Amino acid sequence: MYLISRFILLLALLSSSIAVSANELFTAEDIFSLEYASDPQISPDGSQVVYIRNSHDIMTDGKNTNLWLIDVKSQQQIPLFSDDKKYSQPRWSADGKKIAFISNITGSYQIHVHYLEENKTALVSQLQSRVSNLTWSPNGKWLAFTQKVQEAPTVIAKMPKKPKGAKWNKPVIVIDKAYYQADGSGLIKPGFQQIFVLPSEGGTPRQLTHDSFHHRGTLAWSKDNNSIVFSANRLKDWEYKRLEGNLYQVDVASGELVELTSSPGKEYNPVFSENGKKLAFLSGSNALNPYRNAKLNIMDWKSKKVSTIAQDFDRSIRDQQWLSNSRLAFSYDDFGKRKLATITTKGKIEDLTDTLSGTTLGRPYISGSFTASTSGKMAYTHGNTASPSDVAVITTSKKSSVLTSLNADLLAHKTLGKVHEVNYKSSFDGENIQGWYITPPNFDPKKKYPLILEIHGGPHLAYGPNFSAELQRFAAQGYVVFYNNHRGSSSYGERFAMLLKYKYSSTEDFADHDSGVNAMIDLGFVDENNLFIAGGSAGGIATAYAIGLTDRFSAAVVAKPVINWLSKVLTADSGLGQIPTQFPGMPWDHVEHYWQRSPMSLVGNVTTPTMLITGEKDLRTPMAQTEQFYQALKLRKIDTVLVKVPESYHGIAARPSRMITKIEHTLAWFEKYRTSEK
Repeated sequence: MYLISRFILLLALLSSSIAVSANELFTAEDIFSLEYASDPQISPDGSQVVYIRNSHDIMTDGKNTNLWLIDVKSQQQIPLFSDDKKYSQPRWSADGKKIAFISNITGSYQIHVHYLEENKTALVSQLQSRVSNLTWSPNGKWLAFTQKVQEAPTVIAKMPKKPKGAKWNKPVIVIDKAYYQADGSGLIKPGFQQIFVLPSEGGTPRQLTHDSFHHRGTLAWSKDNNSIVFSANRLKDWEYKRLEGNLYQVDVASGELVELTSSPGKEYNPVFSENGKKLAFLSGSNALNPYRNAKLNIMDWKSKKVSTIAQDFDRSIRDQQWLSNSRLAFSYDDFGKRKLATITTKGKIEDLTDTLSGTTLGRPYISGSFTASTSGKMAYTHGNTASPSDVAVITTSKKSSVLTSLNADLLAHKTLGKVHEVNYKSSFDGENIQGWYITPPNFDPKKKYPLILEIHGGPHLAYGPNFSAELQRFAAQGYVVFYNNHRGSSSYGERFAMLLKYKYSSTEDFADHDSGVNAMIDLGFVDENNLFIAGGSAGGIATAYAIGLTDRFSAAVVAKPVINWLSKVLTADSGLGQIPTQFPGMPWDHVEHYWQRSPMSLVGNVTTPTMLITGEKDLRTPMAQTEQFYQALKLRKIDTVLVKVPESYHGIAARPSRMITKIEHTLAWFEKYRTSEK
């Protein structure tokens, strides 16, 4: 009897231990509890940071975007606005006494100004459509912004008058624009983005730009408050010349427009120095290539002479901001990481940190942003493999501190998979490829684990050693998760990115993935009989292409893919930009080329059980692409299933429940074909 009691007690203790261990793993429900910081805005004197605190609402399946304020010295933070409303674009006035922002507090999205000392908030607009690029004038008297001005829809035929009380069908929609739809919003309503100014104490907005062109992006006020510099493509056939754009100056009083640049390509993101004597801006080539580095330029405001800074720097410069009249801060992507650096007006570059990260929760994409002040301090989103972004500050002397710990309450009590770097050579041509792998919690290198190869989108994007809810869930279920930056990925310079020109997908990028799987097997803890493959968007294309070239994977999950390039570029929202930069010509002139790059051309080889998942409203990789592959696989009697995500555009993981849906369906599919270790 005593032995039986001891045995029962031992079972109870063991059961309790297992339960505790399970609770320490990262679960699907934990995704609702994740938070992250974004858009950190440092005050002009560097003493405070206002940022957007992003969290999820499990009851509404939505996102809360609140404004919090941090005192840099004491690290104390307080909520400015923390409720169930939406807040965005917090922007400091030059004197540091006011913060302008956009919110739907009143029921529609309007501009508000918060007075810090008085702790009062004013509604200063009554606008009819959403606002972008909110910007203070240097003297604090004006707010500039861009807003879409609607135009009357095209009417071709005059219809007879409807009798009173008659119920007719809705009027037809006449489309006559080349660019007429956009993923995330559907059909584009007629109209153009225009620039407005509004008194910061409230009043009537005044439109500064007109004509049938889009005027949007960064707005730069001149030091004298008299004009605004911006970028626009005002070419007559702008829809077909997406790589063009010049800088313009508009007079605030008269609306007079002056063209400042006219170089081939695009000039954008203008920013004035503190003394107003220099204008920094970025430029991009108009070469018909799928990837182009952005270059830094400085214009002498008096003479309008332009100089390109660090011409030979083989990375794309992002978001330049003045620290002094001779030095700027900027970010750039390098070997899978986003770095914050400084550059002098003579081109000397110095790295400050490589920890800008954590503003994408799903997959480990490079991400992160910062703002700089002339005090020499910068605020940025700080992330790592174990946590999404927090708010951090750093000085030009590289002294840094992390001011928040938004996920400590959740992730400090979880055992996450560990992220490791792996480097190897592609079997195609010996090209060096960088990748990472996540080992499961309680990993034992003496055991064999199933492997998931997860391929990033783009294809000219990049993964890195960043937090990923999706991949951590895979690891928590006992998988080693491998991901890489195959040829064509950004952050390795133009040469590497251009290796995929006219070649995506192809046997070349497949070789990068296949060689990575072999490198993982060589480490000794991967079960080569349990290999799985997944990817979304461009990663979905690569996944569908891969299973047409090999049968080594036990199962595949293909998310929002392109299956037939011939039809995709003529039905998606991205054809105008994609055809001239990613293909040698029009599809009807290059049928063989388009077909060779299409996974459908290899469907006759596929034997891998395949799950397909796509948003019903996807306009980037339309549902018809997925359905073509599904039907083809069914005709061949390959085990396949189609998962349609209702009311979803291309971003099928935009809501937390949708992210969980994607993850758990992937895991369930793989588990169906996962075999026990022999």
